[in-house]
Amino acid sequence: MRRVIVGLSGGVDSAVAALCLKEQGWDVQGLFMSNWEEDDDGYCTAAQDFQDARAVASELAIPLHRVSFAAEYRARVFAHFLAEHRAGRTPNPDVLCNREIKFGAALRYAERLGGQCFATGHYARLNDGPDGPELYKARDASKDQSYFLHAVVRSELARTLMPLGTLAKSEVRERARAAGLPVFDKPDSTGICFIGERPFRAFLAQFLPEQPGPIESSAGERLGTHRGLAFYTLGQRSGLNIGGRGDSSELPWYVAAKDSARNALIVVQGQDHPRLLSTALMTGPLNWLAPARTAPLECTVKVRYRQSDQPARLEPLPDGTARIVFEQPQRAVTPGQYAVVYQGERCLAGAVIESVHGPSGDAGPS
Repeated sequence: MRRVIVGLSGGVDSAVAALCLKEQGWDVQGLFMSNWEEDDDGYCTAAQDFQDARAVASELAIPLHRVSFAAEYRARVFAHFLAEHRAGRTPNPDVLCNREIKFGAALRYAERLGGQCFATGHYARLNDGPDGPELYKARDASKDQSYFLHAVVRSELARTLMPLGTLAKSEVRERARAAGLPVFDKPDSTGICFIGERPFRAFLAQFLPEQPGPIESSAGERLGTHRGLAFYTLGQRSGLNIGGRGDSSELPWYVAAKDSARNALIVVQGQDHPRLLSTALMTGPLNWLAPARTAPLECTVKVRYRQSDQPARLEPLPDGTARIVFEQPQRAVTPGQYAVVYQGERCLAGAVIESVHGPSGDAGPS
């Protein structure tokens, strides 16, 4: 019997992933990862999550292993997260967490436990293709997590199982309830990978000092003072504390750019202001989940998780990066985030967004 190690988080998704694989005849064992040091602020739920994972493992009659990857998480994910914020960019730690921890350190640990495969409760589909594993969107479009998986290398996907890819969330909860799993109605986890949902600015301020500077209009008029460029992201409306001004319209203000050289935050009025729009972007090195393309490619692209697919043209460059040109201008495209490339349901590639260009061809938000 082939052994699979399931990343058992204490939530309903990973619990049902383990259930499905056991029903399919696998030798299933669970692995609980605690990757953030316990704290006393009430936001880290690792202790309760472990107890929930234990209860699930007991109900399924499977062994449960526990491991801490806190050092690896700090070095490979959180350090990058802080460095990007210091540079005025907006990173997505969940992407790196998948690549470095869940499908990096945890997969290798699963192999040490005798696992031929590693499994998770992600909502995505993996198919065997003629040249290796192919990543597809989940059947439940509202839960699809392929965006967060685009940076995992294909050799690791080849040793991975994602049994929830064809299920709707409602089916997952019903399967858990019918099987008597105690987490069938546990709320979904939210927030930063392994850190949880917490007041973001206050959390970030524990690691990055405030560096106040001017908030300016696109015309250079000083409108207020910001706390530090690291605490803001492009397109942000809340937390600017500008208030109404008699010499301007009543439209709300949005972050349009960060001038790191002057430590200035540039804001504009109206959510569709031209300074918020981009027609093209430049990426870092692409991680291809298909044979790498060298010719321009018509595709769709997401520049944030909840965005619908946007028609675009991918223009690969000789150094492994790419230029992506959109059919329609995109709002608040943010350096440090990720551009993920699709053709239909298949995820082809993805890369970090390095720079953007506005409708005039000039550099857009940065």
